[in-house]
Amino acid sequence: QVQLVESGGGLVQPGDSLRISCAVSRGDLRNYLMGWFRQPPGKEREFVAAISRNYGFTDYVDSVKDRFTVSRDNARNMVHLQMSGLKPEDTAVYSCAAKSTSNLYLTIRTETYDYWGQGTQVTVSS
Repeated sequence: QVQLVESGGGLVQPGDSLRISCAVSRGDLRNYLMGWFRQPPGKEREFVAAISRNYGFTDYVDSVKDRFTVSRDNARNMVHLQMSGLKPEDTAVYSCAAKSTSNLYLTIRTETYDYWGQGTQVTVSS
């Protein structure tokens, strides 16, 4: 059973940057397409970003394009989400997710991932 553990969340001010990470254990990260989702307070969970098994393909929700960057380090079994220009509306619990796939280039926005982490809280407030 693959386990995902997020870290790096916290309280930041508007305009700040923050990097959150997802550690993958009990599985080889190279076999998984990875996604980041977030759930703002009182709202449904939403897609944020995804990265294919092949490094070259990423996808972002429009609201974070040009501010967030998803990356993966297969050697260390880690996935990162670098967030810059943070806004109060980015406040949410951020969760990473993994999906086993044979497709090297696939990214997915729907919640059809196989494994999920517990999440890390990101709060953007002055």
